[in-house]
Amino acid sequence: SKGRSPSFPHLAGLKNGDSANSYIHQVASGRFGVTPEFLVTGKQLEIKIAQGAKPGEGGQLPGPKVSEYIAGLRASKQGVTLISPPPHHDIYSIEDLAQLIHDLHAINEKAGVSVKLVSSIGIGTVACGVAKADADVIQISGGDGGTGASPLSSIKNAGCPWELGLAEAHSALLNNGLRDRVVLRVDGGVRTGRDIAIGAMMGAEEFGFGTIAMIAEGCVMARVCHLNTCPVGVTSQKEELRKKFPGTPEHVVNFFEFVAEEVRQLMAHLGYTRFEDLIGRADLLKQSEEQIQRVSKSRGVHLDPFFGGIPNSKDDRSFLRAQVEGTLVPKDALIHTNKLSSDLDREVCGSADIKKVISDNYGETTANFDIKNTDRSTCAMLAGDIARTHGNNGFKGKVNVNFHGSAGQSFGAFVLPGLYVRLTGEANDYVGKGMHGGEIVVVPHADAGFVAADSSIVGNACLYGATGGDFHANGRAGERFCVRNSGAYAVAEGTGDHCCEYMTDGVVVVLGSVGRNVGAGMTGGVGYFYDPSNDLEERLNKEIVQMQRVESSEGEAQLKHIIERHFEKTGSEKAEDILNNWENEIGNFWQVYPPSERNNPVVKKDVFVENTLRVSASAPDGALCFLPVGGELGAEQTQRCAD
Repeated sequence: SKGRSPSFPHLAGLKNGDSANSYIHQVASGRFGVTPEFLVTGKQLEIKIAQGAKPGEGGQLPGPKVSEYIAGLRASKQGVTLISPPPHHDIYSIEDLAQLIHDLHAINEKAGVSVKLVSSIGIGTVACGVAKADADVIQISGGDGGTGASPLSSIKNAGCPWELGLAEAHSALLNNGLRDRVVLRVDGGVRTGRDIAIGAMMGAEEFGFGTIAMIAEGCVMARVCHLNTCPVGVTSQKEELRKKFPGTPEHVVNFFEFVAEEVRQLMAHLGYTRFEDLIGRADLLKQSEEQIQRVSKSRGVHLDPFFGGIPNSKDDRSFLRAQVEGTLVPKDALIHTNKLSSDLDREVCGSADIKKVISDNYGETTANFDIKNTDRSTCAMLAGDIARTHGNNGFKGKVNVNFHGSAGQSFGAFVLPGLYVRLTGEANDYVGKGMHGGEIVVVPHADAGFVAADSSIVGNACLYGATGGDFHANGRAGERFCVRNSGAYAVAEGTGDHCCEYMTDGVVVVLGSVGRNVGAGMTGGVGYFYDPSNDLEERLNKEIVQMQRVESSEGEAQLKHIIERHFEKTGSEKAEDILNNWENEIGNFWQVYPPSERNNPVVKKDVFVENTLRVSASAPDGALCFLPVGGELGAEQTQRCAD
């Protein structure tokens, strides 16, 4: 019907070919709602290192605001506070950031990648690293603006003016010959055409509006975003308040027309007819002696040292264009692509059998490949091809991909239902990053001369932000195993520090020792830890979670089935030993859970349950994911365990 989108029929009021799909899809440190479909439908993917109004701090969404709808979008629990971690879990260094940029370019080659940096001293060095990491856009975020849900201390005291960060970043990029590789965007309190003109002269090519655009469509700055009581329904999940929302798209369009008119007038005043002629022209700026004298606390302040170092680009304007094979092209039309590190992924995606199963949405195929540690983000492109055609859960075929060798970083990133990946060898960091379904199995070579249960087989931050899928590693994992897991069912035979950190859903089984700080910030999901030496209690972060022995029959059934599947998939000797002595070994397991899982049948005894018990997250289809409570293993499964 008129005014409705065929893509989003539940939304009314779309006009002029508009879409309800955001142009920019953000990948923040919390990874809330980051799924393969989310990534392939964005035209630009923004990595949020931090926000200018609260640099270095994780965000927080209070429990009362997490409605059923929000919880569904973010793969979390209704009514449970969502804690976004600071961004250091997979970004310890510029190389780690480069890997995340690589992951996003892999799953969606047509989308540019922007990186949001906080305006601060030293940002120039970071900006150069980001440009070398093949980002397409660098966004400088100032300390003004920001969400009304920021802590008051941050709103009043945190962050630097965007002018300082922008000037330093532009200067550093220009001096190091990198300015033509990236577009510079600035935000954080940008409100007027004058702000845009000054930002352009300091080097910005694009501008972000947040607070002022919300005010244009009805926000009254009541500063109660975090309380779910917004009087005009902008930031509230309560329907009675949402009905009071007064805004229309025309309000925002009207505001930006006035902003554009102000910019046009300023350009006319300066004698310029093209906006790009202002970009980088800091020589057109001068300190206002009148304004400095007007306010007592600014007397004696000289701005020249802050902005005098911006290179003079009056005559050399080449940085406004990117050079591609000797030809100058507009930078906003250029999207960097991965080089040799994605060749294996392109080979996998180019398999005729795999392409046929994806296009037919039917059938099964198996492919085998050798892999080396320079092959990064392997399977991300394949996951993107499937998600682009069938969405997160619409793929009905089955693709089995077997790899042999040592995998590079982000192996199995964004795997989704219908994709079954097996690696014989070992893998680096970030295995299963953003996994949404399907299966990843990592096992050592048959002739490996070490005990699998005592040796590391995958690196750090595995399953970061996973929203589904089954993961089995026949060996130990590194630090931050299942950080921000919100749906995957994972098994490893030991982990480093910070296991299950910031987890909101899913099940984690660890069949060996763990490091310190287990369960920090964990608000959902359940963990099972094999601990015959009773060391877990001193390594558990008890700020939120609790630990107990496996008390309910449902919990025991879930744990046993997952370990049986682990043995079936990997041939794990550790799993076999535990299963062969199950009656005694079940007493060596601790169950770790947060308050939100207190009434979960697998946690609490004598709770009424339906006739199914979740034991897998490889597929969205219930028949594939559930075992009847009290159900017995089939004859074939029993024989495998006996073997």
